[in-house]
Amino acid sequence: MGKISKALEKSKQNISGKSRQSPPNASVSRRRGAPAMPSPGQQTGVPRKNISPRDLPPAPPSSVSKPSTTRQHPGKVIQPPEPHGSVVAYHRPHSPEAEQFRMLKTAIMFPDSGTPPRTIMITSSAPGEGKSFVAANLATSIANGIDEYVLLMDCDLRLPTLHRIFKFPDNTPGLTEYLTRGAPLSSLIRKTIIGKLTLLPCGTPPPNPSELISSDQMRRLLQEVRSRYPDRYIIIDAPPPDVTAEANALARQVDGIVIVVKTGYSKKNALKEIVETYGRKKILGVVKNYAEKSKTYHYG
Repeated sequence: MGKISKALEKSKQNISGKSRQSPPNASVSRRRGAPAMPSPGQQTGVPRKNISPRDLPPAPPSSVSKPSTTRQHPGKVIQPPEPHGSVVAYHRPHSPEAEQFRMLKTAIMFPDSGTPPRTIMITSSAPGEGKSFVAANLATSIANGIDEYVLLMDCDLRLPTLHRIFKFPDNTPGLTEYLTRGAPLSSLIRKTIIGKLTLLPCGTPPPNPSELISSDQMRRLLQEVRSRYPDRYIIIDAPPPDVTAEANALARQVDGIVIVVKTGYSKKNALKEIVETYGRKKILGVVKNYAEKSKTYHYG
């Protein structure tokens, strides 16, 4: 009996000792061998360090592309370049030279009889007489009106000039690409800084200009621009008829012809031959270029 009582007494002492070591109401049990969890405010063996975003390692590349939330701003609208200074109808609209082109425009748009011509060919008896200069200024003068729109076409496939007058690069595609490659016309017409004036440049000078200008494709082009743009004038810069055969093919498909002569340079016989070839009814007028300036006056 003495041994049993001693064992009971020892077990009571062990139980009472364990109850004093355990915290009251403890709901989390710690797994044997796990590190002890520090109490609030207790410092661990690793010193604390403030972490900034730049201290973080870069995120790994994701295989799934996420839609961007950045606003896409539209690109700036590129303004067409200003034309060469020789386009006086644009740079000096109140000059005597610009007034001469307004008079030419009025004579074309308001003929004495019949309907105004819509397709007008500008040519000369010889190279270097200023036909491209006249074509550019006449087209600009008409486009400066209230209701008139103009399509200016460079059909001089041998010595194209209009793209340089309106400051477009030499490799700008145009009429040649339409006739040889079937490029869409809408992709070849260029806007100019004159709001109602568009330009169809020559494009790359071809090795066979006569065949292209006299082709059915060229004839269909003129028909297309007439039907597509019934409200606008079509000004065609054509090569001299005495030098090439292209002008003769174009003359049959236009409403009227303006001949440019250079004062003191053009030959009367060459001008007479042009009039006889095309007929007086189709000749709208003759423009004397490089003429001496006359005295001007101001009204009002």
